[in-house]
Amino acid sequence: MSRDLQDGVSVIIITHDEAPRIPDCLRSVQWAREIIVVDGGSTDGTPDICRDFGARVFEEDWKGYAAQKNSALDKASQPWVLSLDADERVTGESAEEMRRVLGGPNPARGYSIPRKNYFAGRRIRYGGWYPDRSVRLFQRGAGRFEERAVHERVRVDGVVGTLRHPLLHYTYSGISDFLRRADRYSSLSAEEYARQGRPTGPLRMLGHSLFTFLQMYVLKLGFLDGYHGFLLACLYSHYTFVKYAKLKERTSGALAPGNPPAGR
Repeated sequence: MSRDLQDGVSVIIITHDEAPRIPDCLRSVQWAREIIVVDGGSTDGTPDICRDFGARVFEEDWKGYAAQKNSALDKASQPWVLSLDADERVTGESAEEMRRVLGGPNPARGYSIPRKNYFAGRRIRYGGWYPDRSVRLFQRGAGRFEERAVHERVRVDGVVGTLRHPLLHYTYSGISDFLRRADRYSSLSAEEYARQGRPTGPLRMLGHSLFTFLQMYVLKLGFLDGYHGFLLACLYSHYTFVKYAKLKERTSGALAPGNPPAGR
């Protein structure tokens, strides 16, 4: 993307111990007029790496995904904001499409962008993993992240357009990485579900987990991704079961706040 862009772009990223992945992310957005990084207590040198790439880095206590991203958003100064995760990359084609759209007449208030998702280095084409659209590019002041415990999204006030060229998303490096993060995400989802008053119980745990498998592997054609499609359907089925089981744990009082299980 050339620097003669009519409107400037602020890239915002939140980080925590992202040293192995953040360099490629930052390298892919060196065209941006501003890169804002809000770091939540990294101990692996992530903030220094970001500074080496010219980013403005703010080290803050962790406030939750949405609050952390909104903090980064509040620090942006350019008319447009592009929100990225540390494991995402902007391709040359995607950057050029942004330049063309934002430099043209009457741009929308925000844009959804597809993502090419990779698991353990392999491109996943089915199972709901593509096009996996989400709003990532929006006018500053027109969008804000919804306050949710997990799976935060941008809510845009106005028309949302679509971009064609995808971001690259190098997600879980393997099974252990998935399970480690799934433990955290399932706890946050259970917290969110408890606030919403969602019901749970053995039949719902089983039903939701079985539906997740069938939806990913059969209805969304995950079987076409071969073994990896089967593996992901199983992993997400497990994740679904665990988050509803954790919801049961929270709502039944089996684990009182402030009283961790023995042995931790």
